[in-house]
Amino acid sequence: MRLKDKTVLISAAGQGIGRASAIACAREGAKVFAVDINDETLATLPAEAPGIETRKLDVCDRASIDALVAELPELDGLFNCAGFVHHGTVLDIGEDDWDFSFDLNVRSMYRMTQAFLPGMRLRAKATGSASILNMSSMASSIKGFPVRTLYGATKAAVIGLTKGIAADFVAEGIRCNALCPGTVDTPSLRGRIASAPDPVEAEKNFIARQPMGRLATVDDLTPMVVYLLSDESRFVSGQALLVDGGVTI
Repeated sequence: MRLKDKTVLISAAGQGIGRASAIACAREGAKVFAVDINDETLATLPAEAPGIETRKLDVCDRASIDALVAELPELDGLFNCAGFVHHGTVLDIGEDDWDFSFDLNVRSMYRMTQAFLPGMRLRAKATGSASILNMSSMASSIKGFPVRTLYGATKAAVIGLTKGIAADFVAEGIRCNALCPGTVDTPSLRGRIASAPDPVEAEKNFIARQPMGRLATVDDLTPMVVYLLSDESRFVSGQALLVDGGVTI
């Protein structure tokens, strides 16, 4: 049990990578608090593995976050997974698009980390270690992709936020890393494919940019999530870790 006796909170846990991560962490022995803005998608999650509790949470609402902090125990791990993929070039980005994407993709991580970090510092003082994991992307400061300008800007900001947190608290046993996936087969991706003018061609194009010849599954990502939230990664901090099927070779 790689996460035995650890308490972990995972946002956007209703579907996709967040959901799979909650299940994987619980199966490795963690007490998992799975949060999402959509409580319907959370409803079936506790049946997937023992040790999962769910809470409805809007990660863009600081008051709700503060209320949750008061309710939960001190965390050993925090996985900031919530995000949104904007489609378009710089010419397609409206002011509202910019504000929404940065609020959900970056500012939510600032809110969550700032709220839960005091308790994590106490936990790290007692146990020697606590871990924050932020969802970034290969589409960031690592590599640019067509019609992903705003998304890439937010995910590059996540890497900068991650490194800053890591540098400030490394001496206290707090680790902070960013996960940078390739193209993952999730409900979010399926929605983008379905909304394309030619969904069949869109899916072929997503697969074509993966040198391994397939999309990632959520199960390709969860081993890295468990590793980064566990003590196995106790000497890893401030890193942007790629799980991209070779796109950035």
